[in-house]
Amino acid sequence: MKLIVIHKNKNSTADNGNGLLYFAASSEPLSGITFKALDGNSCVNGRSNTIIAIPKEWKVESVDGKIPIAPYSENLSVPADIIEKAKADPWFIISNARYATQINRPWMSRILANLQADVVMVNVVPQLAAYREKVRMAPESKVVGFRRLYCDSAQLAPLPADRPHHIFIKTNMLNKILLDGALPIAFAEFIDRCLSNSLRVNSFNIGGMKLDLETEAGLISFLAAHLPNGRTGPFYKTKSAMNGTAISATARLFGSVMLGKNVHIHDDAIVLGPTILADNVTIGRAAVIRASVIGPNISVPPNQVLQHRVLTRPPSNWNHNMRIEKNCAPAKAGMCLIQENSPVSRFRTWPRFSYARCLKRVADVAAATVVLILFAPVLPVIALAIKLSSHGSVFFKDKRQGLHGRDFFCLKFRTMMVGADNIQEKLRVVSQVDGPQFKMENDPRVSGIGRFLRETYLDEIPQFFNVLAGQMGVVGPRPSPEAENTLCPSWRDARLSVRPGITGLWQVFGTREPMKDFQEWIHYDIKYVRNLSLKTDLWICWKTVRKLISEFVRQF
Repeated sequence: MKLIVIHKNKNSTADNGNGLLYFAASSEPLSGITFKALDGNSCVNGRSNTIIAIPKEWKVESVDGKIPIAPYSENLSVPADIIEKAKADPWFIISNARYATQINRPWMSRILANLQADVVMVNVVPQLAAYREKVRMAPESKVVGFRRLYCDSAQLAPLPADRPHHIFIKTNMLNKILLDGALPIAFAEFIDRCLSNSLRVNSFNIGGMKLDLETEAGLISFLAAHLPNGRTGPFYKTKSAMNGTAISATARLFGSVMLGKNVHIHDDAIVLGPTILADNVTIGRAAVIRASVIGPNISVPPNQVLQHRVLTRPPSNWNHNMRIEKNCAPAKAGMCLIQENSPVSRFRTWPRFSYARCLKRVADVAAATVVLILFAPVLPVIALAIKLSSHGSVFFKDKRQGLHGRDFFCLKFRTMMVGADNIQEKLRVVSQVDGPQFKMENDPRVSGIGRFLRETYLDEIPQFFNVLAGQMGVVGPRPSPEAENTLCPSWRDARLSVRPGITGLWQVFGTREPMKDFQEWIHYDIKYVRNLSLKTDLWICWKTVRKLISEFVRQF
């Protein structure tokens, strides 16, 4: 049994202090989507019976009658038949409707099964979700390392001071919490009932995603994820007359757009989904509405641009371009369509005629041309040696991500046996580096000539063809595949602000110390992007040449 409680938002200015959830639950056609979405926002496996509790003074009713609505004042009366039905499930769940959460439900069920508790408080914490990272800081505020989470995690937590996202109550203990057949809605009173009846209360945080439905971005994302598949203008022009809606022949609708009754969209207006226009909404001539929710009886003036907004009432002053998000993720399947507090851009930019954006490319082409001319007599010899020593192609092409994450094939002379990639996963248990990379001494997949090419770095000469093609630079971050980049949080995509390089700070200064290699790679790549300059590139090239000569002489 699942009880979803919508609490009054006392701090809200929307709808006379009732909040955005009241607006969504009481406005057509939003209410139907809202109740259906809340019902589907389950935190455990299976689909339990759902009751949505709403403040009594709201006088809101379920649209289709399928989802029971229970009004409450101080406490919520729980009928005896509901308690009897709840016994079929091991847990009676109380969810805070303000937060839409997404968690690993099988894992949640396993945690609950192993806890020796009668009541469990659960909060969803995005920082504990998979592929997130914790930064380790020294006392002087310097970054000394990262802790990466490759799967969702959970941790015990003290009892929350306010309503958690979810409360799990053992069904056989539910009667001990009820007071005269009513469930206390006030959290402090609920805790008192648990403690006064000697119930074992536990609390933990679990990794996952959450949306705050009392914020504009959160509510838009939540509703957008549950909109039916969108239709374009002609659909509405042929069907909308049934409910009093009128759409101009020159207006355009794109994506998932839901219209209430008696909606009027005037000439040259553009509505881009995900968008909901409630009953009696008017969109003025040449207005642009994008990813927004507009409440009943609101008229949008002509030429108005409205982006990522929830309007519960007409604003006191219309600005020409009203927006709260500069960078909105495109609508797609899944709950979290618009990330709250998302950055405007993950990539660093430079002026058009700066060294990083213009002169560096000229220098790369010149350097690559010189190197390929100098090594032109050597390339056929290396190719012949590889061909005679093992079967397979001379070159090895590996898909990597370059500038702004664009894929390209990074060229190298082949140094391993054919099919080495298929053997790597079997050898990963002996990998000497952390993270998604792989490295081991005396790798059995490396051929004899391949070991010499690797030690002298001659295997990387073909990458200068990538430089000429504009896919790489001579100096830059290490080129890495998507499989490795997906394990990097988005803020580290700064390393993709420039073309990857044949050499770089990591290649020059990397220590290859056990369990630090992945961290060093990211650290030096970001440091390079932060300090990119002609002086830095020349200094790295000088260090690289010295290292190459030293390694080549050491082979003899």
